[in-house]
Parts: sequence; structure tokens; C-alpha cells
Amino acid sequence: MLKTIQVKRQQNGDIHHGLLKYNDIAINCCLGRSGLTSTKQEGDGATPIGTFKLLYGFYRRDRIQKPTSLLPFSSIKPNDGWCDSPDDPNYNALVKLPFSPSHEIMTREDRLYDVCIVLDYNINPPVSGLGSAIFFHQTSPELKPTEGCVAIDPEDMQALLPLLSSETEMIIHE
Repeated sequence: MLKTIQVKRQQNGDIHHGLLKYNDIAINCCLGRSGLTSTKQEGDGATPIGTFKLLYGFYRRDRIQKPTSLLPFSSIKPNDGWCDSPDDPNYNALVKLPFSPSHEIMTREDRLYDVCIVLDYNINPPVSGLGSAIFFHQTSPELKPTEGCVAIDPEDMQALLPLLSSETEMIIHE
């Protein structure tokens, strides 16, 4: 039986703050700066609506210990990036830096990707322009909106990680 994480926008009118529920656990979360969408496009700042498996995760071993989880985790290397260039054959995939097409740097200065889980959104196969780097990661201290991901506080992430596996699905809905 699949384990399910429910994510929906909070009903207080704030489009980029949501509520994440897993069994009887409820956690405030940050969503994309443009809220939720069923028509995701690269760079729109929206979190896609849908059902997505948790595939695998990354962590910053220079900042935290390897997470305790049934999900497979690997450490982020200093030359890791994530391609967000719709015209590149590596679109929406891990790449090695230096990499000239547009990309995200996985070793961010902030804490967002200290724990970062890849959601099964536009992965296999990726469709050019439908969005990339849709992750489940940690919030900024200021609880800023994401660029299209779902983010929770690091303490909440550490509490949730042991409950997650490759059988876990995240359902994002209005």
C-alpha cells in the first residue's frame, strides 16, 4: 500500500503557503511564488498539481549527516548541478559542472538543498518546457516561497524522513 503525503494551499488567501499532511502529522509548507498550477511551465514559479512519487534524495554531507530514510540518498558533490534548460538533452536531470546551459547549483549557499528529494515530475521522459527541478526540500528561515517546489522546516523534514520510502506519493491539490 502506498504511503501518501497530501499538500494543499492554505485557505487564508496566501497562494504560496500550504499545509502538508502525512497520516496524523500536519506541517506548514511553502509552495511556489505563483501558487499551484495544473499547467506548469518552465520558470513560472508555480508548484504543479498532481500525484508524484518520491524518487530519491540528496543531502549536504558537509552540513548534515546522511538522512535516516528508506529513500535512497546520495551526497551532493561540489560540481553537481540540475539542468533547467528546456532545449538541452539533459533537461530536468543532474549534471556535472561546469555546464554551460542554464542550470541550478545543487550546493546552494542557503539551507534549501541540505536535504532535497526529487519528485517524479516531468522526469521520465522529460518534456521540454514543462518545468524542471521540482523538489521536496527545506524552507528558508524567512519561509520564502519556492520556485515551484514544496518546502518544509528542517526540523520537520528530519522528523518526516524516516517515514518516507520509494512507495511514498505526494499528492498536490487545491
